[in-house]
Amino acid sequence: MPCSGRATVIDRAIVAAKVAATRDAVERIRRVLPLDASTLEADRTTREVVILNLFVALQETVSLATHWLADAGLDVPGSYREIFLALAERGKVPRDLAERLAAAAGFRNLVAHQYGVLDPARVHAIASKELGDLLDFCALVSRAAGD
Repeated sequence: MPCSGRATVIDRAIVAAKVAATRDAVERIRRVLPLDASTLEADRTTREVVILNLFVALQETVSLATHWLADAGLDVPGSYREIFLALAERGKVPRDLAERLAAAAGFRNLVAHQYGVLDPARVHAIASKELGDLLDFCALVSRAAGD
């Protein structure tokens, strides 16, 4: 139980389901991601699979972060970016990881609100270099939940 005496907001089943969804989305991206950005740009179907699964993984990670703060009885900031930074300020995640996840939250917003202007090279860079941050966060939240 959090030190505030509040009942737990998030349970192990919710954490497990969201972590599994994140890991599944990351695996789907890794299965289809071409070696170079130009191939991704040329293949609309693959590009859409990658973008959709990036969105799913990012959204689940944001949801986990939000629940983690709420479960601890802490205020949940108004922006996705600030959620990860709040976890770092409270010592829940390393600052460098929180900053990268905060930037990823910005990319999530770009996908959600301006799909047509996504740069395939940026999508490829994120999908090929930054998925590990999502998995690292999942490992941290799983440990915090006692899994």
